[in-house]
Amino acid sequence: MRFLRSILIAAVGAISALSSLSSQAATSSTTAATKYPIVLVHGFMGFKDILGVDYFYQVPDKLRQNGAKVYVAALSEVNSSSVRGEQLLQQMKQWAAADGVKKFNLIGHSQGGPTSRYVAGVAPELVASVTTMAGPTVMTDAQAAESNITAFVANYASMVQFAGSFVAWISGHQNLPQDASALNLKAELDDFAKRFPAGLPASYCGQGANLVNGIYYFSATGQGVKTNAWDISDAAMQQTSEPSDGAVIACAAHLGKVIRDDYPWNHIDEMNHVFGLIGKGAPDPVQFYLSQANRLKLLGR
Repeated sequence: MRFLRSILIAAVGAISALSSLSSQAATSSTTAATKYPIVLVHGFMGFKDILGVDYFYQVPDKLRQNGAKVYVAALSEVNSSSVRGEQLLQQMKQWAAADGVKKFNLIGHSQGGPTSRYVAGVAPELVASVTTMAGPTVMTDAQAAESNITAFVANYASMVQFAGSFVAWISGHQNLPQDASALNLKAELDDFAKRFPAGLPASYCGQGANLVNGIYYFSATGQGVKTNAWDISDAAMQQTSEPSDGAVIACAAHLGKVIRDDYPWNHIDEMNHVFGLIGKGAPDPVQFYLSQANRLKLLGR
């Protein structure tokens, strides 16, 4: 395992170094200088970073270059949003105690969306805003039946759990609990709709309230599936009967004010991976996070 880790270090070292040099060369500004720190929340099978390469590729550095204080959560790769939400909450409390922070702006991708909603529901005093990128909020029976991810997790739970444990190990967070049996996305989303309804649309594919009990809610997602022939992650994206990013139905990702639900990105492009490979002419995903930070800044968040 040590040998394997050494190989991976060598494989990503050059990319990480180039990213670092690019970050150092950038000009500082206050575009993203939000009142409250930003917390980036990764999704299913995600990670804080692996050997210096961020899950939100180049996003933390770009936000910091433009004035934001940024924390990046490290959560279970394979577990329920409730368990991950408790992990996120404990990290937020630690950051608050150490740095005197009163509130946080949560930005979650994929399962990072419901994970962030959990924290906003159980500890609203710590949350200034929730922004979800392709964070599912609802799943119909038809969508659940169509989802190859749901079927794969159900049929290959032990394999999924092993993969989560491996990602946790290589990212240096091997103590995070992995539990594929806890993954029942439709049941959890149905439960969250009752327990944490803030920002949910009143009707399918609508928009929800932007401000609820002092917390701003925003969402965005893509409608790309196969976006770059050089991107190996495109192979995992699934064509669906409704417009989607290859993993999450666009209309099923609406929360609060919908910034845009038709970005030409797939589910992996949305966090600027794999290593920034996106479709020709597509907007830079990193710019989305910078623009959202500026939006929050202008709202006094």
